[in-house]
Amino acid sequence: MTQNLDFNCHFDRASALISRDSLVSILQKLVDVASPTGEEAELARDITAMLNDFDLCGLEQKIDGKQSNAIGKIAGKHSDSGNNLLLYAPIDTVTSSSAEEDLPWLAAELPAAARAKSRFDGKHLFGLGASNPKGHAACIIEAARTLRAAGIALNSDLLLGFGAGGMPTNARATGLSAGHGIGCQRMLELGSKQGFQPDSALIAKSGWAVSWQEVGLIWFEVSVEGAHNYVGSRHLMPYKNPILDAAALMQKLDIWLQAWPEKHRSGLVAPQGVIAFIESGWQRMPAFTPALCRFRVDLRLSPKTTPDEAEQQFAAALKLISEELGITAHYKRLIAIPGTTTDAQQAIIQTSIQSWEAVTNKQHQPITSTSGATDANILRAHGLPTARVGLPKANLANMDFQLGMNAVSLDDLYQFTQLLIHIALSVCGISQQEVLDG
Repeated sequence: MTQNLDFNCHFDRASALISRDSLVSILQKLVDVASPTGEEAELARDITAMLNDFDLCGLEQKIDGKQSNAIGKIAGKHSDSGNNLLLYAPIDTVTSSSAEEDLPWLAAELPAAARAKSRFDGKHLFGLGASNPKGHAACIIEAARTLRAAGIALNSDLLLGFGAGGMPTNARATGLSAGHGIGCQRMLELGSKQGFQPDSALIAKSGWAVSWQEVGLIWFEVSVEGAHNYVGSRHLMPYKNPILDAAALMQKLDIWLQAWPEKHRSGLVAPQGVIAFIESGWQRMPAFTPALCRFRVDLRLSPKTTPDEAEQQFAAALKLISEELGITAHYKRLIAIPGTTTDAQQAIIQTSIQSWEAVTNKQHQPITSTSGATDANILRAHGLPTARVGLPKANLANMDFQLGMNAVSLDDLYQFTQLLIHIALSVCGISQQEVLDG
């Protein structure tokens, strides 16, 4: 049966099928399976099964024995229309739900919300990744489920991607894969052979506004030289403790990092920098000073600053500070991912903004001074115009970084699902065939 139906009718039809119970159920299933970076395969298989239960053509994409993606699809009537849309969310968490691995660096004790065990209080759902990234993945699944259940025939393909390795992390242990977008990269490479070919993308990541620009990053390891010595000989021979020299260097380098954002602010981004890891000496024998102290720096990049340009500026600052302090320090680059931009006039950006305004009944205002990097950079590097939009932080007392990742409002899940439906219908278009075949 074919007939012309207006957009609002289709949107209302799909939105009416959003189930709060379904959202909670889906998200609890995602949260209750631990998926730290490098060990996402079990969750990817569960998502694949869930997609197939909802007639969404679920498929596991294996990366290695412990790491997999999950993909799904609602096939459109005209897959070659140039309007195939990918709704994408990563599925790995930045911490592991293991006290042995996470403590004491996360906290003195493992917070309840940082465990892969969901808890719902009627308004908010808590658990590792409940908001970021798993709340976003749950909303994508629910949005696709309702579109399928509503029997709305799309003109173009709606593709669903759930990627491993989305967190900015190296391998957690020997034998495990890293993050830095490895799953997204493999998804696009494998997808070209699996009928999974998007023309644009929406990445679901934290921030209740549409974004079209994202920072990149470059990591450095700095080594500060000293002299191996013994506490019993400190007063008898030259004493050059690299830990103390590194501390002095880090203090001054952090001042330089604090000035970086204003010098490199551009559009929506204000790229930050941080020193967040240090190692030196033998834990088993503090009687001996080491000959070296190492620390690592994450420096975020505006899309207008290339990794090479950032490295030149970092190297110059390190040289100047080291000479001022009279210490010997050198560095090496560990990883670099350029920042990216999608033209704000691209259809995926304008459509997402219009959908946001339609769903919220508010005028859209982008979030500025951002410094978070996501797989949006990977998607854009593959030539996909990409919008980013996601859940807001839950309005809870004593909110901190980990709770912001691990708690989400059911009302926000519901509204974000509405937004995804609106964007999907707007981008993919509605076929005049009212009911999907099969």
